[in-house]
Amino acid sequence: MAKLAPSIMCADSLNLTNELFKLRQAKINWLHCDVMDGIFVNNLAMAPYSIKSIIDLGHFTTDVHLACVEPEKYVRLFAPIRPNFITFHIETSSDPLKIINQIHGLGIKAGVAISPETRIEAVYPLIEKVDLILIMTVNPGFAGQIFQSSVIKKLESLDIKMMGAKKRPLIEVDGNIYDKTIEKIAQFKIDLFVIGTSALFNQQEGNYCEKIKYLDSVIEKNS
Repeated sequence: MAKLAPSIMCADSLNLTNELFKLRQAKINWLHCDVMDGIFVNNLAMAPYSIKSIIDLGHFTTDVHLACVEPEKYVRLFAPIRPNFITFHIETSSDPLKIINQIHGLGIKAGVAISPETRIEAVYPLIEKVDLILIMTVNPGFAGQIFQSSVIKKLESLDIKMMGAKKRPLIEVDGNIYDKTIEKIAQFKIDLFVIGTSALFNQQEGNYCEKIKYLDSVIEKNS
């Protein structure tokens, strides 16, 4: 069954220890770690030292999502903290295979992300080269944006394309993921749903265990 991967950038940074404890109580074992450079996107988020403290706990599979130009530099910067995955945007490199090989050469699994305006065909040559494909359902940079329904066609096309693949990477979706948008896309072969302020880190009623259990039921019902 697909897993939920909370975007830890959206958690309460002043109470991060308690946030991580509550996520573990809710049986969360994946975390999505957004890194932003203020250039590729108009925002800044998460430095290596803050993610290292999470990785050192040893409780979570971590995916470092680089929304950054010059991904080679950020791969070198984050590789020493040993995340499980480093994912970079295909829009940031003229030679994405070079970045994939760089990440693999460091003993880390490689992912490639694609923004809503980029054609899904751009990732087709990389399907059997990467360990993860991240489909953005909003423009990277800020939480709380409107889900772009045009991405649904991308997921459908990717599903069809991967039917003949010898190696199938994990498929992850990120951007305003909550019960209503999960209902629209859970029919596709999605392995990871990134959740943030829309579904988890908000002031709505219910604790993390209740929210996660509910979202799991939505995924199961619509898969």
